[in-house]
Amino acid sequence: MALTRPIVVAGGGPCGLAIAVALARAEIPVIVVERGAALATDLRAGSFHPPTIEMFDQLGVGDDMRAMGIQVSTWQIRDRHAGVVAEFDLGMLTGDTPYPFRLHCEQHKLSALLARELEMFDCAQLRYACCLVDATQSADWVTVHVETPDGPETIEASWLIGADGARSAVRRCLGTEFEGFTWPERLLVLSTTYDLAEDGFALNCYIADPQEWCAIFKMPHDGPPGIWRVAFPTDTSVPDEEVLDLDYGRRLLNGFLPRRQDYDIPYRSTYRVHQRVAKTFRSGRILLAGDAAHINNPLGGMGLNSAIHDAMNLAPRLIEVHRDAGADADALLDQYVRQRRQTNLDFVQADTIRNKKTLEERDESARRSRLQELAETAADTDKAYRFLLRSSMIASVRRAAEIA
Repeated sequence: MALTRPIVVAGGGPCGLAIAVALARAEIPVIVVERGAALATDLRAGSFHPPTIEMFDQLGVGDDMRAMGIQVSTWQIRDRHAGVVAEFDLGMLTGDTPYPFRLHCEQHKLSALLARELEMFDCAQLRYACCLVDATQSADWVTVHVETPDGPETIEASWLIGADGARSAVRRCLGTEFEGFTWPERLLVLSTTYDLAEDGFALNCYIADPQEWCAIFKMPHDGPPGIWRVAFPTDTSVPDEEVLDLDYGRRLLNGFLPRRQDYDIPYRSTYRVHQRVAKTFRSGRILLAGDAAHINNPLGGMGLNSAIHDAMNLAPRLIEVHRDAGADADALLDQYVRQRRQTNLDFVQADTIRNKKTLEERDESARRSRLQELAETAADTDKAYRFLLRSSMIASVRRAAEIA
């Protein structure tokens, strides 16, 4: 089933670009259509787990990512008032991965590296301000309708991959449900130049509190000394403009860690948080990956990672379909759906929901029990190792490979 038409990837984020780079490195014609006039520079995600860091090497961007990022070997779970509950050392995974650490680096930097890599291949195109509006398919190709600055255009594609985010136009064309729910809070992400390490915080912390939990990440920003992100839940009845007010952010940070001087907060943003998985990731020649297929809360840093895992599971299958005229495309691509959808449900959705409930638990008995369990896990070598295999996403990648 050799391809005579390009593969079209909708979405120029990390997932779509990773798929495109993997295909281009195999000399398969690929067109990425990105609705924006340039790559997005949002500051949401940026914590990469060991399996993902390994995948960067396969995409040709591993050295650059590690050079730009911050290697985080230990991370903490804390109680807002009692301090450190558990600290986990990723060095325990040395025998399981060449990269036993989390890598913190803004996702837009990964997108830029992947776009630069894609430019090296004559078989690849990245088209900005190119918005997919519809797609129809036959047994042999997909007709992709896009709007461009020069007007409407039609592209005949061998396959269409929807990596176009939570509001995916490709998922709409597929007609599949986006099953799940939306959390009641809105997250406020504050970036501050104050060095939280001076107060004993690890470069990645999750802080439990029944009233106002939060999560902390140190990011490289424009270079040393870097910048700290703190994510707080906020009441959606409070208007966005009030939540984004500088004084509002300073009150939150001072409530969390009082200081005599005002916090410097160069960036702040809000977003809603969802837990949703598409009912199917495939219909014929149209497939979903990344946020178009599944979204989750950020506690555990699994969303962007699972998107890259989708990309590196799907791309080799399309490469095999291209190279081997006798390849069973249905068998290969349906297995992609089974592997990635099931592991997203069993690991990413389950773990991020549990992480959030742990941090926000209001029942005092349940709260103490869960935090004590985490403390005991961190103190027990075998339990800590098993916990790290799962929280680092090594276990989910291994489980996906086992699904026939």
